[in-house]
Amino acid sequence: MTKRVSTFLLFLVLFSLSACRSEPPNTTIEGPSTQIIRWRMVTTWPPGFPVLQEGAERFAHNIKTMSGGRLNIKVFAGGELIPPLQTFEAVSQGAVHMGHGSAYYWAGRIPAAQFFSTVPFGMTVKGMNTWLYEGGGLKLWREIYAPYHVIPFPLGNTGVQMGGWFNKKIKSTEDLEGLKMRIPGLGGKVFAKAGGNPVLLAGAEVYTALERNTIDATEWIAPFHDLRLGLNRAAQYYYYPGWHEPGAVLELTINKKAWQSLPEDLQAIISTAAQAENLRMSSEMEARNAQALRELQAQTHTRILAFPDDVLTKLRQLTQQMLAEHAASDPQFKQVYEAYSAFREKFSTWDAISERAYQRALEK
Repeated sequence: MTKRVSTFLLFLVLFSLSACRSEPPNTTIEGPSTQIIRWRMVTTWPPGFPVLQEGAERFAHNIKTMSGGRLNIKVFAGGELIPPLQTFEAVSQGAVHMGHGSAYYWAGRIPAAQFFSTVPFGMTVKGMNTWLYEGGGLKLWREIYAPYHVIPFPLGNTGVQMGGWFNKKIKSTEDLEGLKMRIPGLGGKVFAKAGGNPVLLAGAEVYTALERNTIDATEWIAPFHDLRLGLNRAAQYYYYPGWHEPGAVLELTINKKAWQSLPEDLQAIISTAAQAENLRMSSEMEARNAQALRELQAQTHTRILAFPDDVLTKLRQLTQQMLAEHAASDPQFKQVYEAYSAFREKFSTWDAISERAYQRALEK
């Protein structure tokens, strides 16, 4: 399907939604002392997807409870109302009020958005939350999204992911050459620089492709979701760490006009609920991954291995080259890259003598 046809089809979907909607953007039911506002929220996740879709639905439920029923948000999983990767566009155009996904899904439209999700060898959830909430990251994020009439909020984090499942051992960088691996985004660009062959596949296709040797390796998320997908049955070698996604931020997006139509108390409720769910979702990911890792460790056919140091060193060098190249050709990308890097350098100085030094002490 060409880009022009895809854009035309999206336009038809959005137009149909607007034409068929018999209610204004904020559907209200007024009573003697109550005004009920009804919103729609779409996500990029499959129906019932653990943690991520569940978290979006919990977020909506909490807002209804906190607002005393004044703000009701109906959540639609990816494909139920809008194609999953058209979530940002639907929010931007006002076809829906809210969306949930991750910023690197819109990288084709806003390359700089990837810094508000995750970049290879970048900051983990601790650093990302600190940058966004206290280091100016959220302000910059909102400036980048402003031309699209979208207001973003952090709403979850995957934590450090795993490096992926491989059907052969990775002993050196030479083993990456010609390797067909499902790995998207900036990580895929780095993998290509290392001589690998990045392949783009939807989540539903990953297991079959790996099991049938259509691909040689795949990354997905981490032990909990990888185990649910059955990737341990399709490949033997499970590598860490997830250099390509060290802490993927999940985002809540709100249409600017819809946001401005809300009274201040409902805006405050959304902001507070988003912060709460951001913590809850990332904590849930850590807990479920810890349990799933134990299950994988108990399986004799699964080999959990660390990437060799020289492989990680090479990938880190290639990441720096790739980011510099993008920054040289994209002023907005450069702006965010410099802000991200400046904060990371300052934060890492403190982190080195606090958390990392403490972890080293525990290992002695």
